[in-house]
Amino acid sequence: MTRILIIYTGGTVGMMQDASSKTLRPIGFEEIKNNFPELERLNYQWDVFTFDPPLDSSDMNLEVWARIAGIIEDNYGDYSGFVILHGSDTMAFTASALSFMLENLDKPVVLTGSQLPIGAIRTDARENIITAMEIAADRTGGKATVPEVCIYFDYQLFRGNRAKKYNAEKFEAFYSMNYPALAEAGVAINYRRQYILPAPEKPLRIHKTLKPDVAVLKIFPGITLQTVEAVLNTPGIRGVVMETYGSGNTFTAPWFIQALSRAIDRGLVILNITQCDGGAVELGRYETSKHLLEVGVVSGYDMTFEAAVTKMMYLFSFDLPAGEIKKLLETPLRGELNYPASYL
Repeated sequence: MTRILIIYTGGTVGMMQDASSKTLRPIGFEEIKNNFPELERLNYQWDVFTFDPPLDSSDMNLEVWARIAGIIEDNYGDYSGFVILHGSDTMAFTASALSFMLENLDKPVVLTGSQLPIGAIRTDARENIITAMEIAADRTGGKATVPEVCIYFDYQLFRGNRAKKYNAEKFEAFYSMNYPALAEAGVAINYRRQYILPAPEKPLRIHKTLKPDVAVLKIFPGITLQTVEAVLNTPGIRGVVMETYGSGNTFTAPWFIQALSRAIDRGLVILNITQCDGGAVELGRYETSKHLLEVGVVSGYDMTFEAAVTKMMYLFSFDLPAGEIKKLLETPLRGELNYPASYL
């Protein structure tokens, strides 16, 4: 029989309004089940692993990601797929991190949650959870239909390391600007198989050690040398995710380019991603990015911010030389990037 493991970490999906204080409080999975009789009508077996206490997704960190990966590792042989109930605020970070941590994944790991608590009359939690479980259970030709880490929200299934939360108020909280949705749920679930990663032939490998040796430099008009130097000289870091304009452009003041060059010369890896939600970095396309290419800045192509940060954390765990890290950052490992938009 098909078996699904639900990993309940917390989030809005697992909250109810306290009758006396009128504030939202976290609840256990038994209370979720009591508000969700449809779960008992599913024609496959499911079990629950519950975080105690439930965790607000704003408190998500590397240790929790390792714990989730460990739960999947310990139960991998017993279940056909996994559904992670998670707060939406950091869901794209968790999905991106898990995509790198779960190497050779050949079963679905579907993250979902809701914008309204399970006890609210208009909650989106029921549809999100039910469809996420159906996707986790779905098989084609005896194999998982979607053997990758995904986010399901508001009738859309996205590759986890391609998704981004863009709206705090709509049920349509996530989108994937640079990669098509993997499936759309209507009367039936329409899978777009041409965009889904093929199941690997190698056994699953779990990587539970990430290195948080990453800083972020967001470029803006008027940024000062002191700010740039403060980021580039942050103690203990090995890499910087630099968010630039448009297709990877920055201003060309000599002091700025020289600061980047000095940092790279001493071994810092600087990864260039665009501040835009859609589109890709193309170093050298404009004069304002040619200098970055010349000093050794790495192109993040069309990676999301969430994927860029977690991929760096993942790669730094291997203690590779900076040159090898740079090559791997520009190489798609889990479908997290494409060289200029060949998939459209």
